[in-house]
Amino acid sequence: MFDALYILSLGGEVLLERQYRPTSLPPRQACDHFFAMSQTFASAGPVGGTASMVDYSNTPPVMQMKVGANNTTTYLVSLIEGQPIPSIFFLTSTQSESPPLLILTFLQQLSKTYTNYFGPLSPEVIKENFSTCYLLLEEMVSYGLPLTTHPNALESIVPKPSILGTVKKAITGEGQVNEERDTATLTNIPWRRANVRYAQNEVYVDLVEEIDCILSSSGSVISSDINGSIQCQSHLSGVPDLTLTFQDPTVIDDCSFHPCVRYNRYERDSVISFVPPDGNFELMRYRATNMSQLITPPITCNPSITFGDAATKNQGRVNLHLSMKPTSSLVFPAGKGPMTLEDVVVTLSLPTCVTSASLTATHGSTLYDESTRTLTWTLSKLTQSHRTTLSGPITSASNAPRPVVKPIEIRWKCPMASVSGLAVSGLSVMNEGYKPYKGVRTVTKSGTFCVRVE
Repeated sequence: MFDALYILSLGGEVLLERQYRPTSLPPRQACDHFFAMSQTFASAGPVGGTASMVDYSNTPPVMQMKVGANNTTTYLVSLIEGQPIPSIFFLTSTQSESPPLLILTFLQQLSKTYTNYFGPLSPEVIKENFSTCYLLLEEMVSYGLPLTTHPNALESIVPKPSILGTVKKAITGEGQVNEERDTATLTNIPWRRANVRYAQNEVYVDLVEEIDCILSSSGSVISSDINGSIQCQSHLSGVPDLTLTFQDPTVIDDCSFHPCVRYNRYERDSVISFVPPDGNFELMRYRATNMSQLITPPITCNPSITFGDAATKNQGRVNLHLSMKPTSSLVFPAGKGPMTLEDVVVTLSLPTCVTSASLTATHGSTLYDESTRTLTWTLSKLTQSHRTTLSGPITSASNAPRPVVKPIEIRWKCPMASVSGLAVSGLSVMNEGYKPYKGVRTVTKSGTFCVRVE
């Protein structure tokens, strides 16, 4: 599938490298070509020229280059990851025809595995846990092809880093790989460990829907989309068999499932039947069928940004009104009180010509980063009775051309609400004698939610 895999920092440093197949491409030359091509899609930061100030988010995930005397085509597939800001690249190179979506899916799984082991990813985290990262990669890939990717199987082979494990390794000198492999790699159900036992059996199901939306400066909807997922947390003993049913499964479209789902049963009865993995996992992803019409988001934002000139001594002003709409496309259960938006975060990126800004909000807290000209406005809650405003003066550089302001990004979530109308009607546990605690909840949140300023 791929000839080599690299983990790179945004500054071009190779954090981890693994060559799988011999090619005509010299080692690491793919990295040099990749960064040279990425520069054409990168946007430089407002201050300095350090790698942390460069935005590579617009880099295409699939690129090609021709090298050597025979102009051999090499395909580069990349994924940018890292928290709290993207800071590392997962990069693969191949000279054979390979499905790019399959490679991207593997890179996403590799990133999730590292995050599960080490927490939020950064170049420092990869360096500190280099040996564990390399061991995981050896178990997950064989000759450029995915091998073992299920978390339960990987954790039985390569234990998670812990203080006790570090002390044991220092005293005994033992490696990090379990010599006696757990039965998770030998069972007929590779995603579930054998002989799982819990004193308290419980399973939780979260139905999460994301609204991708672009709004104009006047508040009208330009485009919208709904993407949903079902996130599960299972702590069940033995080998339980679960069945999940919906009130109106016809709204589900373009869905994908975890390997544990019996797809034939879903095709026949629109019922999700599965033996769950142990711990947290994503059961399915889907899109809603009612996408022919634009949705009405629960929040509206009316921005107004002016920039000064010589007559006003380069003094401009920002006015941003944020409120919750009385009616929207969200479906909220009756008798649960008024609908409330939580964890509202508004991110405003000012152009590089702005030299200073003094912005205040009527509600919530604000944080302005001088180096990136980015203002973050945070509100814990937003209800229909709240109409909040962010305003203040800004100063621009002299003789600067009229700048282009990036769209305003908004993040929010609304517990107990759904936008597609999908709801869980039942969750049953069979094949075991105990009665577990079962919890189901629904939440709608923003995906890519932007408001154009001009």
